[in-house]
Amino acid sequence: MIDEQTKPSKHAKKSGGSFWKELPILLGVALLVAFLVRAFVVQTFYIPSPSMEHTLDIDDRVLVNKLVYDFRSPHRGEIIVFESPLSWRSNPDEKDFIKRVIGVGGDKVTCCDGKGRIMINGKPLDETYIFTEDGVTDPAATENFEVTIPPGRLWVMGDHRSASGDSLANYRKNKSDLNAATIAEDKVVGRAFVLFWPFDRATWLTVPETYDDVPTSGS
Repeated sequence: MIDEQTKPSKHAKKSGGSFWKELPILLGVALLVAFLVRAFVVQTFYIPSPSMEHTLDIDDRVLVNKLVYDFRSPHRGEIIVFESPLSWRSNPDEKDFIKRVIGVGGDKVTCCDGKGRIMINGKPLDETYIFTEDGVTDPAATENFEVTIPPGRLWVMGDHRSASGDSLANYRKNKSDLNAATIAEDKVVGRAFVLFWPFDRATWLTVPETYDDVPTSGS
């Protein structure tokens, strides 16, 4: 004789069957949420080149906030992913670039002061993140320049200055054409805010303190 308490109830059988029926729906919802998050909120990007060394090395993975610039403009010192102009690409398929914002619309960006530092609106930057190897640090810029950034555009540079196809490289390449050398704000995909892979290099990608006291343009 079977103990009544050990008999599976009709409700339990129904619940088990219901789970398997609902599983495809749950998976579909999860995939939809993942797609929406990737499309509109956060996306992973890998680093394909040495242009941001050693802040970001080749094959590092970063998380990019794709929502933040829907509410504000990019700030100086932030690392951004953007859709590169065709003239910047050595390969037409190289669509997404990653660089650091040095100057924003209205800023006067100059190289260099007596200590070889880039200046923004007269304030020199102490760029401790610039590429260093075997005790030798890249110069802040590969040549002298003085530009005023057009409204709504960004002057961006890689942290590995001698290996970066950035605003300065394209300023020179395009015969001092500022529109060709800068990035439109609406071409920015998002802000890289954390290096998450490899785990032993994981870190927040914060704005260096040297940008804190940069005066606004015209001040």
